[in-house]
Amino acid sequence: MSDTPKKQSFLHGTMLLAMATAIVKVIGALYKIPLNAIIGEQGFGYYSTAYEIYTVLLMISTAGLPVAMSRMISQASSLGNYRQVRKIYTVSRTIFLCLGLIGSLLMTLFCKQLAAFQEQPDAWAAIGILGPCCFLICLMSTYRGFFQGQSNMLPTSVSQVLEAVCKLIVGIAAALLIKFYWHSIPLAAGGAIFGVTMSCLISSFYLNRCFRKAFKALPVSDEPVDSGKDIAKGLLAIAVPITIGSAGLQILTVLETKIYMSQLLTFLTQAQADTQKGIYNMTQTIFNMPCAFITPITISIIPAITAQITSGDRTAARMTEESAVRVTGLISAPCAVGLAVLAEPVTALLGGYTGEKLVLSTSLMTILGVCIVFNALVLLTNAIMQAHGHVNLPVINMFIGGAVKLIAVFILTGNENIGILGTPIGSLLCYLCITVLNLGTIRRVLPEAPAIVRNMLRSIGAAILMGIAVFGTWYGITALMGDVSRIIACGVPIVIGVAVYAIAVIKLKAITREDCLLLPKGEKIAKFLHL
Repeated sequence: MSDTPKKQSFLHGTMLLAMATAIVKVIGALYKIPLNAIIGEQGFGYYSTAYEIYTVLLMISTAGLPVAMSRMISQASSLGNYRQVRKIYTVSRTIFLCLGLIGSLLMTLFCKQLAAFQEQPDAWAAIGILGPCCFLICLMSTYRGFFQGQSNMLPTSVSQVLEAVCKLIVGIAAALLIKFYWHSIPLAAGGAIFGVTMSCLISSFYLNRCFRKAFKALPVSDEPVDSGKDIAKGLLAIAVPITIGSAGLQILTVLETKIYMSQLLTFLTQAQADTQKGIYNMTQTIFNMPCAFITPITISIIPAITAQITSGDRTAARMTEESAVRVTGLISAPCAVGLAVLAEPVTALLGGYTGEKLVLSTSLMTILGVCIVFNALVLLTNAIMQAHGHVNLPVINMFIGGAVKLIAVFILTGNENIGILGTPIGSLLCYLCITVLNLGTIRRVLPEAPAIVRNMLRSIGAAILMGIAVFGTWYGITALMGDVSRIIACGVPIVIGVAVYAIAVIKLKAITREDCLLLPKGEKIAKFLHL
């Protein structure tokens, strides 16, 4: 059909989302680094506590439904049934908004009780101010699910950048003003959170404008459509298992916070425990930066694989999966190795830490760096199973990994010699456990299972070569120049690492010509890389 909405290839969509993610992460760094200086480790801990509770309610509201919505819209679009696409959107919107309203009311009305539960009573302002975001995010998710189901990632990408810019401007300004006039760290953390709420509001207006234009442009079709009740059942059949898994893990994260804070308070004061939590949350922010680049891959492959399976082309589905694995490896492997070997200069630069705080942040960051590869594999393998309709199996594996994490955190953080270091160790054990379980499950349930480990190995090999060069450069600079600028100590090894990794990727053929051809100007890229 000539009037069929234009779709992007899987890697084209991934590239758009990845570019947006890169911009968002740079803006996020510009936001969180000065924010940490404005409100301190304690204030950053309050900020993070609000986010942890918000993420639980957000996962319940939006974790599974956007995936279910994009899968069902992708199926209907591939069959040319645009009347069904409209009906799926209408039913999804009703479900989304009801859940968002409930989440917003819970956070706003019970902010003090939630803060007390997290052993951080002063976090109540941040939690309450973040409450309206639950409703706004649900509204935004209906628009994003609509576009993603048609493999159109541009509106999602632009809205993410718009959201980040608004959060930076409003959040920093509000935190500074409140800190200056009221000298209150809890209220300043709430001011920073206000930037998040306003950014969601602005992004919602933009997505609504894009949606109204795209929805009106959908081709007219007269195919039969399912009833609203059947569509709701179909959405929930896909969404509920994914939501249980995602929200369950996030609930485990909230429980983990309560566990390690309770354990730390047996041998630390409240102020010391809050400070250590703030440092840990800052290293988690750095850890989340590369992990955020994997999400665009999972968002893009679910509708792509679903459409290929719907049309009966399982070979193309496997090729898409293996291409996604290679791209995942290209992103996650160097980030994991780089953060592990440069943990000290990275946390010194981004966190501004010195002395004992730098020692602690370095140890935390080293362990979290290793986690990146396994977390990336968990996200990707979950998406592959979800695209094939196996939505229950990832849930079981995630709960097993979550149980391992809680047990490890409880045992390790209660040891005064290990303390908060037990938390990232628990995360590593969790991701490793889920990765092994997911790989075994995929080989068992998929008729043509993608070769995941084999397609990751070359990227990991290139990253190891890069890590040797990076560590050698950093060690040489600090040995020869002594007390060198943090930017130089961090920047020069990274530049050397990028060059070494690029050469190693090409020499080891960690990316294929077929991968390049899925990108815009792919022929030229492949020719430049001699593929």
